[in-house]
Amino acid sequence: MQGAHPLRRLIPFVQRHKWRFWGGMSLINLGRLLEAFMPLFLKEGIDRIAAGSYALALPALAILGLMVLRYIAFSFGRRFVREVGVEVAYELRQRLYWHLELQGPRFFSRFTTGDLMARAINDITLIRQMVGLGTRLLFVLGFSGIIAFAFMFHQSAMLTLLMVPALPVFGVAGWLIAKRIFGQSMLVQQGFSILSAQVQENLNGIRTIQTHAQEDREIDRFEKTSDTYARDYYRLMFLNSALTSTMLVATGFTTLAVVGYGGHLVMSGGISIGTFTAFIFYLAMMLAPIKEGGIMVTLFQRGGSAAARIFEILDHRPEIRDEPDAAPLDRIGGTLTVNGLSYRHPSSSGDAPDGWPALNDVSLNIEAGEMIAILGRVGSGKSTLLRCLVRLLDPPPGTVYLDGRDIRMLPLTQLRSQIALVPQDPFLFAAHLQQNISYDNPSREAEAVWGAAEAADLETTIKRFPERLETMVGERGVTLSGGQKQRASLARGLIRETPVLLLDDCFSSVDTETEEFILSRLKTLRKGRTTMMVSHRVSTARHADRIVVLEDGRVAETGTHSELLARNGLYAALERAQGQRASLEDDLGRQEGEEPS
Repeated sequence: MQGAHPLRRLIPFVQRHKWRFWGGMSLINLGRLLEAFMPLFLKEGIDRIAAGSYALALPALAILGLMVLRYIAFSFGRRFVREVGVEVAYELRQRLYWHLELQGPRFFSRFTTGDLMARAINDITLIRQMVGLGTRLLFVLGFSGIIAFAFMFHQSAMLTLLMVPALPVFGVAGWLIAKRIFGQSMLVQQGFSILSAQVQENLNGIRTIQTHAQEDREIDRFEKTSDTYARDYYRLMFLNSALTSTMLVATGFTTLAVVGYGGHLVMSGGISIGTFTAFIFYLAMMLAPIKEGGIMVTLFQRGGSAAARIFEILDHRPEIRDEPDAAPLDRIGGTLTVNGLSYRHPSSSGDAPDGWPALNDVSLNIEAGEMIAILGRVGSGKSTLLRCLVRLLDPPPGTVYLDGRDIRMLPLTQLRSQIALVPQDPFLFAAHLQQNISYDNPSREAEAVWGAAEAADLETTIKRFPERLETMVGERGVTLSGGQKQRASLARGLIRETPVLLLDDCFSSVDTETEEFILSRLKTLRKGRTTMMVSHRVSTARHADRIVVLEDGRVAETGTHSELLARNGLYAALERAQGQRASLEDDLGRQEGEEPS
């Protein structure tokens, strides 16, 4: 149904609950039908009083019984329809979240986190209100109008025909204003997304804002965004009020005309006072939903714009997905082959398919159980290579193989469960340390968690915390230092014991002594398993079986530490530069530590 009107695309979600939906609508309409019989007994009672009879027990009991039945029908009917609205919102939110989990880097460079949160919360809430309340008003408006019109015509054809000229006013006014409400509602929801995105960005970057003393500037920027959102919302409320007021004026003039002409008919004996009273009740029954027509139109227009924004996300196909004929390997040994891999980062806008180049004709053969170091300057393509191996970035077909199988022909679930990537920028969840380290399998025993922490040289640090593994690390690990976060992330990768482990410069915030300790243990722990380490430090790379040096996205050199030093090429130059820098830092440290004479 892609390309259809957003409201039409919501129909399948409602149809899955059709028995509850139509059951609820039937009960609501039954309540309206019961309500339509009440004025008949009211008419009977008033005419009896006018005739001098006080035998009112039967009309009174009938009205009381109808009121009780009407209450029951309305209570259950509204509950059922509202439940359908909640179910539709639940399914949309689940589907949206599942869809977001499959998206790649191009998608998240186009849609901000705040925008996605606004759609998942605010827009789906508007859809829930439309389904749970708007559809009820729509069906009640139609059914009540037909029922009330029929009963009114039966009571007095002349009075009923008096209302006909007002009906086109309702339709034309609703149509003209509704068109503007849809567009304005889209502006309001987009403004809410911008507002949410700005708040999310500022809260994530609050330390940077405070460090640069930019609180006032960010408050001013937020105030401008908030003012724009408020003005758009005021315009939407004005349109809604204009529609509601138009309906009220039209129904008011209609009521005035009916009362005036109806009073004349009563005075002239054309109809009885009971008939006139019943007719007024039917008029109120017919006009009440029309008065709520403004609310109904607003709900549908806002719900329609919200649905358009939700389906904009759901229509975005994940750029990295399983191939139709992908099949899992029975066993993964860990042999990696990179054959002429070239990769260009896509444009974030999506208009230009080719962005800036990152890798150019990279070829590597990595045997199972090898420890390989990837070295190179900033921007040489090291991280891009590792992300291609785990398909966080999608390599071209026929360029990356795992145990002889093109990784694009492996299910993503198997590939990513068998290749663990530890990123340079560690992300920790707002949970305790044990949950973060055993993230892939929360049911792991504490002993396994402690073992991974020891391998990452985090055990001593954890034991200093009062709550040890139960220590809450805060959002994004805010309570930990940079080195502690990196080691926690490393422990999360080590505990999985995958055939292939990719370490993306995950020692950058760790001192060299700690790094040496971790790397010495890593060779023992990862014996027989493939490990690739990205680093900019020669001190890290020399622990590997082989070293691959990248320069401008190409393989510049490959060999062991001693072989590359003997070639006196790029690796040797990096080793000399880093050695001189380390020597200078040692000299400065000694000078600062000397006592003044």
